[in-house]
Amino acid sequence: MGLNAPFPELESNTAEGSGADLSGSEADSGLGLDSEELAKLKASEVLSERSIYFDFDSFAIKAEYENVISAHASFITETNAKVVLYGNASYEGSHEYNLSLGQKRAVAVRDALISLGVSDANIETVSFGEEYANQECTGSACGQDRRTDISYEGE
Repeated sequence: MGLNAPFPELESNTAEGSGADLSGSEADSGLGLDSEELAKLKASEVLSERSIYFDFDSFAIKAEYENVISAHASFITETNAKVVLYGNASYEGSHEYNLSLGQKRAVAVRDALISLGVSDANIETVSFGEEYANQECTGSACGQDRRTDISYEGE
């Protein structure tokens, strides 16, 4: 199953561009997870995996993460949950480049979720770039910074 879009858009999307509150507040449109759904999310080994890791200077989703993305897509569709995808990059490269790469990574995961039936209105993408990168990492240790994190509203 190929989940990589050829050219991801470099924009952050919220529901109808409304600046939807994805902070977990239960007072909004009722799309927060209830206690049963939260329990399912935490109990599942696959759903508890929330980070999709990427190779250096890449936003192509690795085949090893296809089942993780598929499981999250099913959960989001079943529960009508809202998610925020946080794209990250390691410290190598300029600030602007890393913000762009983080966004491309988040959008790649968004596009994969959409291709599996998730509504675009349920997904927001945000790039942190190198903001949370380990500035002292070397070699393969920097790989932990090259990721997109999946966060659910209401957790």
